[in-house]
Amino acid sequence: MRAPLVIAAAGLLLAAGALAGSGPVRHGPDGFRLALAPYTYEFPRDNAAHPEYAVEWWYYTGHLERGPRRFGYELTFFRVAVAALDGPGDARSAWRTRDVVFAHLALTDESARRFRHGERVSRAALGMAGADTARYRVWLGDWSAGLAPDGRTHRLDAAAEDFGLALELTPEKPPAIHGEGGVSRKSAGEGNASHYYSLTRLATRGRLMVGGDTLAVTGSSWMDHEYGSGRLAGTHAGWDWWSVQLDDGRELMLYRLRLADGSPEPLSAGTLIGRDGRTRHLRLAEFEAVATGSWRSPGTGGRYPSGWRLRVPDEGLDLALTPTLVDQELVARTMGGIAYWEGSCTVRGTSRGARVGGRAYVELTGYAGPPPF
Repeated sequence: MRAPLVIAAAGLLLAAGALAGSGPVRHGPDGFRLALAPYTYEFPRDNAAHPEYAVEWWYYTGHLERGPRRFGYELTFFRVAVAALDGPGDARSAWRTRDVVFAHLALTDESARRFRHGERVSRAALGMAGADTARYRVWLGDWSAGLAPDGRTHRLDAAAEDFGLALELTPEKPPAIHGEGGVSRKSAGEGNASHYYSLTRLATRGRLMVGGDTLAVTGSSWMDHEYGSGRLAGTHAGWDWWSVQLDDGRELMLYRLRLADGSPEPLSAGTLIGRDGRTRHLRLAEFEAVATGSWRSPGTGGRYPSGWRLRVPDEGLDLALTPTLVDQELVARTMGGIAYWEGSCTVRGTSRGARVGGRAYVELTGYAGPPPF
């Protein structure tokens, strides 16, 4: 799910051009297209940017290894539409833009018990940052994500002060479409939703730069792409999101939006992806997610859940998720100090009584101040 969508700014005229996807086209009061059902995805076009929507992100997480060393990583690009940053008198300015791009990079060195993260932000002007609408490529300086010329392989490149990555990812399954009718709903009301799909199992290889070392690594990744223009009601406090890759070839995505009183948003949902890539939509009543512990951040003072038991009773799934490192909190200075926990986890449990294991990533927002979106 990643982040429930909000409109970043009002009064922006939409750029001309063909709309992606196939479905009803209606716009909210701020001029942005709403995520409405039914929506049929068009690949590879829908891998690229959708400037007719207010907010969009491409979100990679994964688990890598080099011999006995184990790592988790995150690389994320956010495209947020804003009103032009320059006044009417500067309409011809090369600095004028309709989007701001944020990017986050994080590495969990599980063996060394260390979490690193970096971030960038830039207006989409003068070639400094942007998101292509014709082919999948998003960039911010020399950080980038996109498709190789073969139209299939994803390439990621990013480097912070003392760590970085250069990876190639190959999908092993077709895109998993979340929600119903091509729409993942976040709260009641027309357009309070997003278009959301994932590539839930990406064979990964490449290089990690850690300190002064360059390591050849292999592993598996997960990619989320989400776009929309809806609002969450002010009664929502944040969300918990889980992505699980099981060793038996299945994947599980769950998200639970939290209301201000701590109760779950009734439209919280999930998806179970089979070995063959077929999906099953899960409503809130069809899964359980219970925290088994907690952790207080020494940096922000936020108290996060830490460790979870996930159950899908109809599927006989009963899973325990354990963080590989308790402190995987990212404080985004470029977003005004917004803090969230995003980290790698191990998975142990049972599937219809048989033992099953795997790896997971978990995202937690709203526990140390407001959520980022």
